[in-house]
Amino acid sequence: MAAAEGSLVPEGRASLAAFLLGASVAALPLLPRSGLQGRAALALHVAGINALLRLLYRPPLYQIAIRACFLGFACGCGLLLSFGQSSWRHFGWYMCSLSLFHYSEYLMTAINNPRSLSLDSFLLNHSFEYTLAALSSWIEFTVEKIIYPETKQITWLSTVGLLMVIFGDCLRKAAMLTAGSNFNHIVQNEKSDTHTLVTSGVYGWFRHPSYVGWFYWSIGTQVLLCNPVCVVGYTLASWRFFRERIEEEEFTLIHFFGAEYLEYKKRVPSGLPFIKGVKVEL
Repeated sequence: MAAAEGSLVPEGRASLAAFLLGASVAALPLLPRSGLQGRAALALHVAGINALLRLLYRPPLYQIAIRACFLGFACGCGLLLSFGQSSWRHFGWYMCSLSLFHYSEYLMTAINNPRSLSLDSFLLNHSFEYTLAALSSWIEFTVEKIIYPETKQITWLSTVGLLMVIFGDCLRKAAMLTAGSNFNHIVQNEKSDTHTLVTSGVYGWFRHPSYVGWFYWSIGTQVLLCNPVCVVGYTLASWRFFRERIEEEEFTLIHFFGAEYLEYKKRVPSGLPFIKGVKVEL
């Protein structure tokens, strides 16, 4: 996985090419059409892309490429829904937001910390609870759209949710870029020789800006979908998850950096409401 400084590793380049190939479905104005002809053309397009990926890449690059291509395809379909006349337009915004979030997690890791890069960097298999939450939001949106379709056409509310999503994702990616190789999706139990305490940039605003971004991104997706049940559920579940995650991470950071981190902790808030982090008795 070695690469010249400042260049994108082969895994990153393969993922980017595959994502763009998948997103090319947006160039086909086929999804809004009904009928066998449009569906057949779409199926042929997808099959052609998969065949091309198999020709271009061998394992393990193929496994990376097929995941990136799937996310690109979801993003492309979301774009078609977003700019079409369908009543699913806001769900198209959601599809773009979700796919871009997961793909950019992989791409940012490939840029910043390629040594920790793996298929898990897509965060597609984050946890059972994460998958269950996503499925719940899709079910709520669909059921409420069937029973009360007008509740899914509140454009101003969906726009607020989209702005929350954009803010949250941009903040998280800014945190990843600022932390550089210090950022890892997994809480580290051992301090590497290059691990330093980052307190500049967005880390000067919040101690855990990547978690703050993810928190508001996740809630924003449900505001975007106008899902009242999942807005409450996501807020409570995300808050509990990040409270526990921050306490676990701060135990490690205090062990790594000692008084330096304790001083930083006094100066800078966690960034999440009512979460102060681990309590240390001196």
